[in-house]
Amino acid sequence: MAKDCSFDVVSEFDKQELVNAVDQVKREVTSRFDLKDSNSEIELEGDKSITITTSDDMKLRNIYDILQSKLVKRNLNIRILDPQPIENALGGRIRRVYNLKKGLTQELAKKIVADIKDSKIKVQASIQGDQVRVSGKDKDNLQEVIKMLRGNEEKYDYPLQFTNYR
Repeated sequence: MAKDCSFDVVSEFDKQELVNAVDQVKREVTSRFDLKDSNSEIELEGDKSITITTSDDMKLRNIYDILQSKLVKRNLNIRILDPQPIENALGGRIRRVYNLKKGLTQELAKKIVADIKDSKIKVQASIQGDQVRVSGKDKDNLQEVIKMLRGNEEKYDYPLQFTNYR
């Protein structure tokens, strides 16, 4: 009764937790003394991006720090934020868009599969859309792969989660 065990490597985030974190940032921006009258805004556009619009670079960094702290408190990886260049907005203000990373890109999935094969752990990895399925006969081998991928998360610069572990 040798049944294969498997798990999926995905890159996702909880949309509701993201909405809650952005709402908390909005509340804090309106109540903090250094940001209260700065005419700053933070908006969540679906599950595509977060836009911060404010008067200067210092306030932009402060709001970004608040956003990071709220994401961490809600167990969201800050690597889901992909900062775009700062651009000028109306009225002498600045705007920065943070695209949200969701789903593994094709080249990242190929890199993950290559790293799994290079590790010589007795498992099979296959790309399935925007996720990677890893399967093997021994659960200990699967746990070794998870540990190896968590160790390489800095190299990938992408938030990884492991789902469907069976």
